[in-house]
Amino acid sequence: MGNLIKITPRDNVGIVAHLDGLPMGTDVGNGVVLSEAIPMGHKVALSDLSPGDEVLRYGEVIGHAAQPIRKGEWVIGDKITMPRPPDLNLLSKGEEIIDGPAPSISGYTFEGFRNRDGSVGTKNILAISTSVQCVAGMSRYVEEKIRRELLPRYPNVDDVVTISHHYGCGVAIDAPAAIIPIRTLQNIARNPNFGGEVLVIGLGCEKLRPERLFPPGQSTDHSPAGDLLYLQDERFRSFSDMVSGIMDLADRHLRRLNAKRRETCPASVLVVGMQCGGSDSFSGITGNPVAGFAADLIVRAGGTVFFSEVTEVRDAIHLLVRRASSVQVAEALIQEMAWYDDYLARGGADRSANPTPGNRRGGLSNVVEKALGSVAKSGTSPIIDVVGPGERVRKKGLNFVATPASDFVCGTLQLAAGMNLHVFITGRGTPYGLSVVPVVKVSSNSKLGSRWSDLIDFDAGPIAHGQKTIEEMGWELFHQLLAVASGDQKVAADRLGLHNDLVLFNPGPIT
Repeated sequence: MGNLIKITPRDNVGIVAHLDGLPMGTDVGNGVVLSEAIPMGHKVALSDLSPGDEVLRYGEVIGHAAQPIRKGEWVIGDKITMPRPPDLNLLSKGEEIIDGPAPSISGYTFEGFRNRDGSVGTKNILAISTSVQCVAGMSRYVEEKIRRELLPRYPNVDDVVTISHHYGCGVAIDAPAAIIPIRTLQNIARNPNFGGEVLVIGLGCEKLRPERLFPPGQSTDHSPAGDLLYLQDERFRSFSDMVSGIMDLADRHLRRLNAKRRETCPASVLVVGMQCGGSDSFSGITGNPVAGFAADLIVRAGGTVFFSEVTEVRDAIHLLVRRASSVQVAEALIQEMAWYDDYLARGGADRSANPTPGNRRGGLSNVVEKALGSVAKSGTSPIIDVVGPGERVRKKGLNFVATPASDFVCGTLQLAAGMNLHVFITGRGTPYGLSVVPVVKVSSNSKLGSRWSDLIDFDAGPIAHGQKTIEEMGWELFHQLLAVASGDQKVAADRLGLHNDLVLFNPGPIT
């Protein structure tokens, strides 16, 4: 419709595509004239709506009119009420699979770091894992000392990263929910970009025993000569003794990491996490569908992709269970939704807690509209498995990795799941980045892509103006991911050193 985007023929709202919005009186076609100025990304009524009428976008109900809405009027969140979420007890359990796997593709490779366990890193990093927040100051101190004094000797090592967190003591360590932060830390240490080279700094008196943090098969010798160092070890007579012990450990790991070289690897060993944050109304039109197309290509190449954010798929779960590869996978999806429903209820939260004020300014009225756009980044492949919070992926293909929607918590759990490359789609903009994996930042609109040209790696905005197709840009993003994974292209977050802290999901009690 020229200045408007209508997703499906059923829709009775359109999205303003013009980067500067549209003034009152604009004729947008089909007899629709704007009765007021409407900003970019916001919704326009394409027909008259009476109270209670369905408001349709993506061919789905995103709400009901709370008051009379005239054709050409701005449709904002206050004018619509949310529909009820899909009833989990009434959902199909995957008995009707609508699509099978798409044809495989071959011949796509990247240059990565092969590990002994068969995984492949896109970076070559020394990890310092910590068992408790008490040692965070020490770990930050030695991280900078290692980066300054040791890394120059080992040019094939990309970085040293500390896995710091607020867990480890003052918690109910044996409570059932404690398994989530504990296994998250265990599996982050197994991330392919660490290559199995993890040293652990513990205090000595904490509830979370540091021995539990090692990847399987790695040393847990308690002495300063092993991979685990306790600051309370009585052999350390001073702060400088502790630092020297850690530096000696780090040097040993760095020598092994420095022996590694990038090798040609098939795209089938990529493990790509899809996430969106600071979303706007264009996210479900451009950025997320482009990421979804690239996700399908990775799956077709034999690789692994996962999408997450339970609260931002909950209202679209009826669309996802149809894509489950089995009844068991469909049931697992539903179980994760039910667990989170209960978790939110216990905390006194409801669905109106999402979206954020920024999401609303970007044109998203409620979490239903947000969810319908969010799931687009999962592409169209069958969902092969469901991974609980903090667990590691078990199967190649498209996985649902259950996480909260918080950017930092989701990213942390996706690292634990085993991703070696991250795609992050944004419409409002965020400097979000992770030090462990390259984060390819995708803008959903060209206004952001242009304004933040030095922070955005890929602009999907041309789709909104008919300049390129989702397919064209999906292939472009796929090739860019291979270049980033090879180290041939550095993402903005790494180039600028913009890296967020890791944040554990801890639904358990604190004592």
